[in-house]
This record gives sequence, structure tokens and C-alpha cells, in this order.
Amino acid sequence: MDFKANLSKIKALAFDVDGVLSSDCVPLHVSGEPMRMVNIKDGYALQLAVKKGYHLAIITGGNTLAVRKRFEGLGIQDVYMGSAVKMKDFDDFVRKYGLTPDEVLYMGDDIPDFPVMRKCGFPCCPADAAPEIKEIACYISPKRGGEGCARDVIEQVMKAKGDWMSDNVAFGW
Repeated sequence: MDFKANLSKIKALAFDVDGVLSSDCVPLHVSGEPMRMVNIKDGYALQLAVKKGYHLAIITGGNTLAVRKRFEGLGIQDVYMGSAVKMKDFDDFVRKYGLTPDEVLYMGDDIPDFPVMRKCGFPCCPADAAPEIKEIACYISPKRGGEGCARDVIEQVMKAKGDWMSDNVAFGW
């Protein structure tokens, strides 16, 4: 498989949250609300990809206002919360933009991500993903979930397409 050629076909990226955009350890607030820490470098890359015209989606089983606000604040319009069957939301995302599944990179880390990863064009995962997910990933980031794995894959896609640091858009939020 030609890794860079496959990356150059990507038009959209979709990400799970827990275990990908945040670590797989989630502290609980006294109210019962799960708290998450996110990586600032992931955030920078996500908002840059949006500005450069890539379609981005968040597909997560979680359903908290903080997660929605974080990713919508980065310009991501397609934030699927409480996604019990992620394939339905993935299919909706692909249909909405007239994409084919092979034009989408998906990064997941655990069993609920498995069906989407089998269908998308470029399945990838963080270094600490479940073994079943690693087995089907085209790429395993050297970064753990919540520690820059999204930045890793976004940067690689954008470099393959000549969009990384290509103009002044890259130098601001």
C-alpha cells in the first residue's frame, strides 16, 4: 500500500473522542459529569483543517455539553453526540457531503469504532488502541489517545496534499 498516495485521496476526517481526542481515562466530576482533557496541538490541527476546507466530524458515544462546545468552537459543524451505532452517523456524514467512504479517514480506538473503521478509506488509531482496532488500522500513530494522535494524522494528510503551512492561514487561530 502506498501510504502517501492513500493520504492524498482523503477529503474528510472523522474522530472518536474518548481514547482518541482525549485520554481513555475520564475523571468524574462530583455531579457525575465525565471530565476530559484535550490536546491543544490536536485542536490547532482540527481548526486548521476546517479552515483549509476539509470536512471534519466528531462521532462519539459520549454526550456532554463541554465536548460539543469544544469541537464546535474549533469550527467543526458535524458533531455527533450519543452515537450508539457509529455507522449510522458515519453514513450520514458521508452522504451529507457527497463523499465516498474511501475518501474519509477515521480514527478510533475501541470496539464501537470497528464497523466504521472497516468501511472508511483510511482507518487509523492511537498507539494505545484496543488490539482488535490495531489489527484493522492502516496506520497506528506513535501518539496515545489525547496526546497528539489527531494532530499526527491531520498533519500527514495535509502534508500529502500540500496544505500544511502552505499560506498565512496556518499562522493563527
